[in-house]
Amino acid sequence: MRHHNSVKKFGRQSGQRLALMRSLVNNLITHERMTTTEAKAKALRPVIEKLVTKARGADLATTREITARLGNNKVTTTKLIKEIAPKYESRAGGYTRIIKLGARSGRGDASKMAMIEFVS
Repeated sequence: MRHHNSVKKFGRQSGQRLALMRSLVNNLITHERMTTTEAKAKALRPVIEKLVTKARGADLATTREITARLGNNKVTTTKLIKEIAPKYESRAGGYTRIIKLGARSGRGDASKMAMIEFVS
């Protein structure tokens, strides 16, 4: 039984999961909308919400923490702090939305797909 085990493992080792989440976060910040599986979108939401909340009041220490979380990607850090976070200055959370798209076709696995995007 999985009582109190809230971590979605996605059939990957911990380093691979970290790399997957970093990649998803960087892509979402870069493109502001992306299509992925429903499970990955649901796992991505709390990560990106916390980063946007931190970026709203970004001082030097917070900027460095965000940069480290994004894998030292300074381009996405700058975009998050300068463009995305100021849009949500007066919003008390809920910066993203997940739109369910149905099952994937063509790949054979019929995974549930979803689109995650920033709320405008």
